[in-house]
This record gives sequence, C-alpha cells and structure tokens, in this order.
Amino acid sequence: MSETANTPVDASIAEIGEILKAHQSFIILSHIRPDGDAIGSQLALGFALMALGKSVRLINEDGLPENLAFMKGSDRIETPPAEPLDVEVAIALDTATKPRLGDNALHAASKAKLWLNIDHHISNPKYGDYNLIDATSPATGQILYDLITELGLPMTPESRDAIYVAVSTDTGSFQYPSTTAKTYEMAADLIRKGLNVGEINSKTYDDSPYRRLELMRALLNTLERSDDGIVAHWELHDQTRIDLDLRPEDSEGLIDVIRAIRGVQIAVFFEELPDGKIRVSMRSKDKRIDVCQIAMQFKGGGHALAAGIRMPGPLKDAKALVLEAITQRVNEVKSTGL
Repeated sequence: MSETANTPVDASIAEIGEILKAHQSFIILSHIRPDGDAIGSQLALGFALMALGKSVRLINEDGLPENLAFMKGSDRIETPPAEPLDVEVAIALDTATKPRLGDNALHAASKAKLWLNIDHHISNPKYGDYNLIDATSPATGQILYDLITELGLPMTPESRDAIYVAVSTDTGSFQYPSTTAKTYEMAADLIRKGLNVGEINSKTYDDSPYRRLELMRALLNTLERSDDGIVAHWELHDQTRIDLDLRPEDSEGLIDVIRAIRGVQIAVFFEELPDGKIRVSMRSKDKRIDVCQIAMQFKGGGHALAAGIRMPGPLKDAKALVLEAITQRVNEVKSTGL
C-alpha cells in the first residue's frame, strides 16, 4: 500500500488495519460540539491503539463535554495545542465534513502525511486519503467495534465502554430505526466482555445538571406546531444561554422530547450561536421526509432521519427559510398520501 493515495480510496477494514499496523504515531479527531459517538469513537480506537504501544493524541476542538467526563479514559481528550503535532497519521471520526473538525484541530493535525476518515454520515464527501464510510451503520462506534474485532485489536475496558456509549447515544438508547440485530448483538458481546450496562446507562442518561431542566422549561415556552401537527419546533436564544450559564452539551438529546409528540413527523431545534450563526437540528420519523436532503439545501448534512445545518442569522430569517423547505417537502409527500 502506498503511503498516500493520489485520489481518495474507499478502504476496507483490512486496508485500514494495514495502515494502523504500519505507523506508530496518530492524532485522532472528532467534530466540534462533540456528542457521545464522537468522543466514544475517539476513546474506543485511541485506547485500542495505545494498548498496541502506539503513540496517540486525542484532540477535539471544543474539548471534553461535562456530561461525558464519566467515561473511562476521557481525561485523555484534549483541546488542540498551539503548534502542530509531529504525527504520521490523522484519523477523523464521526465527522461528516473536514471543516467540522475545527480550525485549531486541523492546524494541530497539519503535519500528518496520511488522513483516514471513518464515519457513518451519508453526506460525507470522502475527504480522507482512505475512507471507511458506512452510512448503514447506526453509529461510528459500531464501525469501530467491527474494526477492532475483525482486526483482533485489544478491546480494552476503555474501548468497550466507549463503544457502548457511542452507539447507545447515537441510536436514542437503541430505539431509532437504524438500530439492527447486529447492534444488539454487539451490545450483548460488550456486556459479556464486562460492560456494566446498568451503571453506564445511569451515568449516561440519569445524571443531568439542574440547568438542563431550566433549559427545558425555556424551550417549552417557545414550542410551536404547524397547523397540521406534522412539524414541531422550538428555539434557544443566545440570551437564554447566557442567563442559564449553559454548556453546549446541555441541549443534547432534548429534540427527542418534541420528536415524541403524537402526530409529529418532523422536529426542529433552532439555536442562536454566539457568533451570530444559527444551528439547526432536524429529526424525522418518516423516511420519505429526508431531512438530510433538506439540510443539504443549506450546506448541511447528516442522515435521512437526523441532520443538521449551520447557517447565517438572524434566527427569524433562518427559521423561515428552513420551515419553508420542510413544508414544501411535507406537501410533496402529502400529495402521495402521508
């Protein structure tokens, strides 16, 4: 295998394994505002490589979210150093586009001669030299489970627990349609390997700061539904973030509250960011209403049933544009019998 690919390569697990075996130093990255799949994937692969004696740095632009600090080995997650790291290989995990790694993280990885891109987002443009993209996988963590087991890499306690958190959080605790029999078989294997499922679920889902409940109250006061009840949306203003001293992870998963409303097929979360941009999260319960396609109209992306956008403000204008695009798609589907 050549040191670098002239054109992006769709790599197999075996080919990724050859690269991991042939190199000694790695920087492992994940997307800004990291969630459980992002951090879990970094820890899973990172600790497997460390157990082989490899030199590994785990870098995230925004660092470790407070709600994931319970994970074994999470203290190894660091924000980017000021100077580029002297590493051979950069590995981007769970990141649909390269810019979503963040400018400082990209600078830290700029000396890497080889880029691996491992992800499950269908909108991923394959920006690595070698790309392992499986859009049928419910989480990048499950791809890494396959990689670690198929290559016979060490399944350390840190890797084991991290894979479970990664997949559990990205499947809505194994509830979303992307969850398969293989996903449950993976979870069963992790439990056989020593995962304490009760303890880790409690730490993942039952340990929220009070400010998250205050945020929920604020969001509920902005809740709106379309006249037909198909679309529900709420919004987080930057002033609310300031007043409640919120952290980015505090809103993680809250969109599922409005997604669960009977009759709602599309849930949308609009958030004002400190830089004036608007973050839009969308969830769909109907595969015919593909929110990834809607997101891509605004240079966003993701999955058919879960996608996101970052777009210019103000909130009122961004909201109008996105809701118009959603309404147009809903009406198209209605015409064929929603």
